[in-house]
Amino acid sequence: MASRDEYKIQLDVFEGPLDLLLYLIKRDELDIYNIPIERVTQQYMQYLEAMQMLDLGIAGEFLVMAATLMMIKSRMLLPVEERPELEPEEEDPRWDLVRQLVEYKKFKDAALHLEELALGREDVFVREGEHVQLGAEPDVALQDVSIFDLISAFNEALKKAPRETVAELFADRYTVADKIDELTRTLKERGGVRLGELLRGMHHRYEMVCAFLAVLELIRLRQIRAQQDSLFGDIELVPADAA
Repeated sequence: MASRDEYKIQLDVFEGPLDLLLYLIKRDELDIYNIPIERVTQQYMQYLEAMQMLDLGIAGEFLVMAATLMMIKSRMLLPVEERPELEPEEEDPRWDLVRQLVEYKKFKDAALHLEELALGREDVFVREGEHVQLGAEPDVALQDVSIFDLISAFNEALKKAPRETVAELFADRYTVADKIDELTRTLKERGGVRLGELLRGMHHRYEMVCAFLAVLELIRLRQIRAQQDSLFGDIELVPADAA
């Protein structure tokens, strides 16, 4: 049987730590100009821990952002008179991060607008019947569900799982291959399953890790797709060919 180590999933949808910060701000309806840095830092670290646990091959800039958030947090905890001397426009230690986020959000919004225009031209044909090629398909078919939505569901289930002993943690009882087979059978029988429900039915953290990696692998192989009825809503897993 294939073990977890044989599934080193590389997700190109990880564009960077600013995407994760924007996701957290949008999900919790926070003011981008007045970021509650302690709260956001705690949530960011939870996501980072989950990504490291899943061994998703995250880029170094995620760790750099973690250090930046911790630095900002520590500076904001200092009394005003003890903070390092700053330029007038940099009195708030969050300012540089806010500026980066605002500029990045403008870039993302513009890119989304261009993508929508491109989708509107999908059926446009040029002379001699040649179809307009608008770029390669993404490696991972996440559609309207982001990788951070998936990790959020994984994190929620993980919080409720009991802590395991070292012996239990490294016991070779679960494999990604087994979970791929289980999930494939479940979807064939039921037609769909909610990710949260799938993970909540498990009592071991390592089993959850294997199941989650199985989900990502099947998404990568375009055998299943993840969908949501509403923004940040429950995630349903369905066969890729489901209507």
